[in-house]
Amino acid sequence: MKSILIKGAHIVNRGKIVPADVLVKNGFIDRIGPVIDVPADVEIKAEGQYLIPGIIDDQVHFREPGLTHKANLYTEPRAAVAGGVTSYMEMPNTKPPALTQELLQQKYDIAAINSLANYSFFMGASNDNLEEVLRTNPQTVCGIKVFMGSSTGNMLVDDERTLEGLFSQVPMLIATHCEDESTIRANEQAYRKKYGEDIPVKYHPEIRSVEGCYKSSSLAVELAQRHNTRLHILHISTAKELELFRNDIPLEEKRITSEVCVHHLYFNSSHYESLGTQVKCNPAIKSAEHQSALFPALLDNRLDIIATDHAPHTWEEKQNSYFQAPSGVPLVQHSLNVMLEFYHQGKISLERIVEKMCHAPATCFRVEKRGFIEEGYWADLVLVNIDALWQVNKGNIYYKCGWSPFEGHTFQGRVESTIVSGHLAYHQGKFDEGKKGERLSFSE
Repeated sequence: MKSILIKGAHIVNRGKIVPADVLVKNGFIDRIGPVIDVPADVEIKAEGQYLIPGIIDDQVHFREPGLTHKANLYTEPRAAVAGGVTSYMEMPNTKPPALTQELLQQKYDIAAINSLANYSFFMGASNDNLEEVLRTNPQTVCGIKVFMGSSTGNMLVDDERTLEGLFSQVPMLIATHCEDESTIRANEQAYRKKYGEDIPVKYHPEIRSVEGCYKSSSLAVELAQRHNTRLHILHISTAKELELFRNDIPLEEKRITSEVCVHHLYFNSSHYESLGTQVKCNPAIKSAEHQSALFPALLDNRLDIIATDHAPHTWEEKQNSYFQAPSGVPLVQHSLNVMLEFYHQGKISLERIVEKMCHAPATCFRVEKRGFIEEGYWADLVLVNIDALWQVNKGNIYYKCGWSPFEGHTFQGRVESTIVSGHLAYHQGKFDEGKKGERLSFSE
């Protein structure tokens, strides 16, 4: 593997910004220092640019196997790398869903051949696979995913005995999608009575309501507290749910953690008028009142991690009517750009962006030797020109679905280079696919 010397970057790491050089050898960060003058196979002049740890996205849907007309484990990791995401954790609601160890391993085998980014895959839980779940290796699998709302795919876990069994017996992290199914179904029935099948998409946050989110999230927290389960609640979207989370202890000590996604920070229900089903997702993007409550909770550490819930569908699928248009938004290539936009608006510092997108996922999931710029760690590194202006268009969208809700938008801040496990996978708009990403490992 080629050695890489990065010269003169501003390193953003552990709450500080420090100018330094970085030497990468054999996949790892070999040396960090004020001036490093040694021969290297590749030298990158990075004066004026910021070097951050590779982003770890703990929630993506890359659709392989079975839904590869939307996305796959080649296209989406490639898009991720172009956006500075060097590692991802992918969800089990593929086709077939990853509900057995054999099916889970098949996903790892595909990624080993195709994924430009580092990878891990959640083991899926259902109402009747507890034995399979308990066979999961916590050192090689990121966690167990429980859909406490059906969302996309037939993986709803709503049996009380099953939930008790999972929360009382699973020794590793359980990540939950929390929306109460009975609440959603009752809301759907009420809106069907009024509008039939042609419900305006603006009512999506009323159907997948605040009450539905809170009822499910509070149940998950109650179960976790009773059994001392390691619980991580995904994509928090409401102000009410924020009361469920603590910020008075360090992340390392938390047994219950939370995540916010970039689209819930960036969009609110007013955007349904202009973007329609493009921003239909589960949990729903809600009113500005809820959107505005999320940012303070992120900054005061009630919300621990920033992720995407990248969930692509074809443009044609998204043009259908309310019930037929699937929920999900493609986001993994543009999450850093969204957060840099907030940085330029003065809402968040670069140090906090790195904390929430790089450090916190590594800490929360106990990812081994990633998420920080440290000697001896894997070289997952991203060089960013935080001032460069660029516009999202068809020519630079790398998702297989080929569209983005940000199309036509100009961002300030551009990824110049992405190093994945010591390999310069993306540099100045070009990919080098000569080496694939590594499987993530986790400490117990």
